[in-house]
Amino acid sequence: MAPTLLDLAHWSTWAVCAVIKLPQLAAVLAAWSAWGVSTASLLLELTGFLVFLRYQIYYGYPLQTYLEYPIIIAQDVILLLCILRFHGNMKQALFYAVIFGGGWYMLALHKWIIDLAMNLCTFISAASKLVQLWCLWQTRDSGQVSALTWSMSAYTCATRIFTTVMTTNDLAVLIRFITMLILNIWVTATILHYRKAKKTD
Repeated sequence: MAPTLLDLAHWSTWAVCAVIKLPQLAAVLAAWSAWGVSTASLLLELTGFLVFLRYQIYYGYPLQTYLEYPIIIAQDVILLLCILRFHGNMKQALFYAVIFGGGWYMLALHKWIIDLAMNLCTFISAASKLVQLWCLWQTRDSGQVSALTWSMSAYTCATRIFTTVMTTNDLAVLIRFITMLILNIWVTATILHYRKAKKTD
């Protein structure tokens, strides 16, 4: 039974991640504008994904435990290019490519570098979610935030906790996914709470 559940967890995670960024991309392209989309937030997210992917590759973990990351990274890169295009900053694309390319190389130079980067990656990702929570608390309005996106993120974290325990059992990876799961659920619940409160008003 365990292999069947493991396969289901892998496949469902890949399926969700294959479309997780498409609503945002569709909205940007439909409006032909990136207004309201934070470049800094996207860059931080992309950094976290690249560090995590590099960490998995560095330690030789099974491909199926991180296959979704190249898919999400590709979607983030396309979204970033759209934002730069609409903001008239396409020249920055080369700068970001050099920075990320150099970072990708530097991460694997020493074991302590990739381990430290992984721990910082978890902190940065957690901080970004806490910032989103703070914004929700300040505005008391969830109108601009997608509960579906956050709930899909929570689901993928839950499945990755299971697959990590069943395969690598890496403590740093588990801490990351458990932290992200808690915060994703928290953000989702907060969005739904304010949406319900708004309907009641």
